[in-house]
Amino acid sequence: MSFVLAMPEVLGSAATDLAALGSVLGAADAAAAATTTGIVAAAQDEVSAAIAALFSAHGRAYQVASAQAAAVHAQFVEALSAGAGAYASAEAAGAAVLANPAQSVQQDLLAAVNAQSVALTGRPLIGNGANGAPGTGANGAPGGWLLGNGGAGGSAAAGSGLPGGAGGAAGLFGTGGAGGAGGSSTVGDGEAGGAGGSGGWLLGTGGVGGVGGLGAGAGGAGGVGGAGGLLGAGGHGGAGGLGAVTGGVGGTGGAGGLLAGLLAGPGGAGGTGGRGFLNNGGVGGAGGNAGLLFGAGGTGGSGGAGLGGDGGAGGAGGNTGVLFGNAGSGGTGGFGDTDGGAGGAGGDAGWLGSGGVGGAGGFGETGDGGVGGAGGKAGLLIGNGGAGGAGGQGAVTGGTGGAGGDGVLIGNGGNAGIGGTGPTAGDTGAGGISGLLLGADGFNTPASASPLHTLKQQALAAINAPTQTLTGRPLIGNGTPGAVGSGATGAPGGWLLGDGGAGGSGAAGSGAPGGAGGAAGLWGTGGAGGAGGSSAGGGGAGGAGGAGGWLLGDGGAGGIGGASTVLGGTGGGGGVGGLWGAGGAGGAGGTGLVGGDGGAGGAGGTGGLLAGLIGAGGGHGGTGGLSTNGDGGVGGAGGNAGMLAGPGGAGGAGGDGENLDTGGDGGAGGSAGLLFGSGGAGGAGGFGFLGGDGGAGGNAGLLLSSGGAGGFGGFGTAGGVGGAGGNAGWLGFGGAGGVGGSAGLIGTGGNGGNGGTGANAGSPGTGGAGGLLLGQNGLNGLP
Repeated sequence: MSFVLAMPEVLGSAATDLAALGSVLGAADAAAAATTTGIVAAAQDEVSAAIAALFSAHGRAYQVASAQAAAVHAQFVEALSAGAGAYASAEAAGAAVLANPAQSVQQDLLAAVNAQSVALTGRPLIGNGANGAPGTGANGAPGGWLLGNGGAGGSAAAGSGLPGGAGGAAGLFGTGGAGGAGGSSTVGDGEAGGAGGSGGWLLGTGGVGGVGGLGAGAGGAGGVGGAGGLLGAGGHGGAGGLGAVTGGVGGTGGAGGLLAGLLAGPGGAGGTGGRGFLNNGGVGGAGGNAGLLFGAGGTGGSGGAGLGGDGGAGGAGGNTGVLFGNAGSGGTGGFGDTDGGAGGAGGDAGWLGSGGVGGAGGFGETGDGGVGGAGGKAGLLIGNGGAGGAGGQGAVTGGTGGAGGDGVLIGNGGNAGIGGTGPTAGDTGAGGISGLLLGADGFNTPASASPLHTLKQQALAAINAPTQTLTGRPLIGNGTPGAVGSGATGAPGGWLLGDGGAGGSGAAGSGAPGGAGGAAGLWGTGGAGGAGGSSAGGGGAGGAGGAGGWLLGDGGAGGIGGASTVLGGTGGGGGVGGLWGAGGAGGAGGTGLVGGDGGAGGAGGTGGLLAGLIGAGGGHGGTGGLSTNGDGGVGGAGGNAGMLAGPGGAGGAGGDGENLDTGGDGGAGGSAGLLFGSGGAGGAGGFGFLGGDGGAGGNAGLLLSSGGAGGFGGFGTAGGVGGAGGNAGWLGFGGAGGVGGSAGLIGTGGNGGNGGTGANAGSPGTGGAGGLLLGQNGLNGLP
């Protein structure tokens, strides 16, 4: 037998031929049965009847024997087929070992080591945690003690009214699992999405919070983003759920790790507020705070749309670490059928760094525009106060601009936000006061009652006069913003210390683009782009954000696209960060009114060359524009990090569609720096009759870095497909695939996204839950 050769293809072919022969014999036996088992007697006498009965009995005996033979034949064919399959499997396994014997031995050794760890602790040494099953609300399993991503939490069953499962914690290295989507409710409020799992103790990003569930009352709150590890960024908060009455609150971004500013990332961005159909939109989640010592604060989440009331307020930006970093910007106010939502306040800086810029107010379709968010407070030693956000456009009155943040010791006060456009333009906010030792007051700062302060400003004006005359730009001071409705470019900031001025908004009804933000000086934040003008023929594009300071400064945020009954304007691109600065966030796409489609969100700006050394990276992509009776806009792509290090920016969420239309696809996450940094998370797909697909996660840096998680698929009668996870670097982890979108009453859940590739592959995304009355769960992604 040692010299016998088995050829699987020959055995398989023989089994096929024998099966065909058996089918032919079975057909012949069946055809003969009628004439051989019930023979009619030739005459009515007893002899003829006995002869007929005898032959009929022989026929029936033959049929019994034929049935037994057929059973033996079938067993033989089955055994032959199984043998062919076994030989083929053995050949394939042998070929795999010969092709890569080291990998086979490695897997065997790893299985043996993990078996001991699982027996003692219930957790492997190396490996990803298992995902919670769709529709169960089960928690994701923790990753391996040494290397491993946490598993994603399972979505709660439709109609269960139960929260989504929490994402599993990572090990020493790895990314926390994403939280599961909260359960929907047909009689009450939707439930909260699960919290994201914490990142690896040493290095790892926190998991993204789960999406809140659909509610007959209020939508469920988005899950809180997971905390980052020692050197890890916080996870993004989950989006609030859709509510028939009021939208759910967006989840708070996770806090960055203790040393997250060193080659890692900031606090997580807050989740977008949920959409309210009969009343107000949900409030955006607050951005996560940076680590204790270093790092940038997370950006606040945008407010949700209120289709029967006011837009939700934007979330507040996260605060920085104690020593160094720029604070997070406030979120944009949501669209309101009546009044627009207020912009979120910018976060406060620590010792060295600038306050966050206030978020722009939302668009009020039949009422007033939202008030711009206040700028954050500057660092205690050096830094500028954050600029106030621009007021939103209103059908009656434009929103009031936000107040600028104050300087503390050395630094300029933040510029006031300009008022929103409308039949009656909104008022400009108050500028911030300069630092005690050195600095200029922000634009539109009220006159001071202090003689000493007035004398200091006069002396600074004399110092600035030669530079202003020769170059048209001061040495110290902020650039002046463009006027309301002018579409003018913001003026550049001072050569040494100064933020760029915000671009002017396009005039209402003109469809004109917003003005670009002005560039900062050596130290300062680029000006925000102006909002595009509304128009029946197509909304104007938002202005591009200004470049950050050459040495230290974040790029300005892009302006919001203008609203239109045809196609909302594209959001402006975020400004480029300075040498040590983050890229600016892309502007949100314009709203599509009546039958128009939402505009695309703007791309996030590119981070500075060395921005990753303080935890800064590419800017987040802008949210796709909402449509009140059309397709949602596509989310903007996250900005890439600087060349050497830093995290990629998260992709913007797709805009929500309406009626029988489609939600916009989420934007792709930005790529990390060449050496270090995690890829940006993909944006979530928008809500619609057909949910939008989640964006793909960005690729990681080369060393010890994880790919970005894929975006969640959008909610719909057919849920959107989750985005694919980003690819890992060397010894890093592939990003987790995005969770498929859940269906409503009738429909199919979206498929989960595939995990990212790498030495340690990312966890596949779980499929979305099927409809409450009829539907099937989506398929899980592939590892």
